[in-house]
Amino acid sequence: MTVEVEGLRKSFGERVVLGGIDFTVPDGTTFALLGPNGAGKTTAVRILSTLIRFDGGRVTVGGHDLRREPEAIRRMIGVTGQFSAVDDLLTGAENLELMADLHHVGRAARRDRVAALLDRFDLVEAAGRAASTYSGGMRRRLDLAMTLIGRPRLIFLDEPTTGLDPRSRRMMWQTVRDLVADGVTIFLTTQYLEEADQLAGRVALLDGGRIVADGTPAELKRRVPGGHVRLRFADAGTLGAAAALFTDGERDDDGLSLRLPAAKPRELLDRLDRAGIEAEELSVHSPDLEDVFLALTGRTAEVAP
Repeated sequence: MTVEVEGLRKSFGERVVLGGIDFTVPDGTTFALLGPNGAGKTTAVRILSTLIRFDGGRVTVGGHDLRREPEAIRRMIGVTGQFSAVDDLLTGAENLELMADLHHVGRAARRDRVAALLDRFDLVEAAGRAASTYSGGMRRRLDLAMTLIGRPRLIFLDEPTTGLDPRSRRMMWQTVRDLVADGVTIFLTTQYLEEADQLAGRVALLDGGRIVADGTPAELKRRVPGGHVRLRFADAGTLGAAAALFTDGERDDDGLSLRLPAAKPRELLDRLDRAGIEAEELSVHSPDLEDVFLALTGRTAEVAP
């Protein structure tokens, strides 16, 4: 389901949160909107999911105009926010059954759909337990399962892995990949640039209410410098000899290492070998989305609340 945003504006009082942003989310892909806390990511999600009004611009979701046809859009989307919508007093299964009732799913279909989602999200054994006993990762999986009850074709995931441990985060990543493989469109907001790099086909960087960059992860990373090779040595004497050989290197005496501009590792090793210098370790760093964000905004994207 394609999303098209043109000149989207939103202010709260005198504070401009979205200053006229444009982007397109292609059908059946994952689109990531990145930025630090307070950049306007959640506001954008709340607008596109029909929860709040916007001040100006044009938005279409699946061909429907957001201003004129919000009800049609609501029937096609699902939203999983930073904070779980799970009812702690109900069991996992009861949470799903309640959501099925809200979507007017028939009794037979409801039973089958709830069972399938419990199995898909590895919650079968915990289905009869109160949700209050669930771990953070389990709650987030249950929350997403509840979103899928209505079989939405567009899902907004607003910082879905915030606070999760690495294992739970990777499980959520795989779930997103599976959904896209099934033809679902994912609109993802996140502070974690690695997450966007792993999942998104297209990325927009939001800062100060404006889009500062938009493209595929590979396109964005090609826009900035940052690639380098790091050589580590066994002792200060060897480091000194290498630093004299590579005068364009950045020396780190504490780490016994030398950082060099991007080059072919084989050529570096051959040059060291000819000089009788042995490196203990060679590592290659390619620009990542963190480098992109830092280059474009002068700060990192992961900013504490």
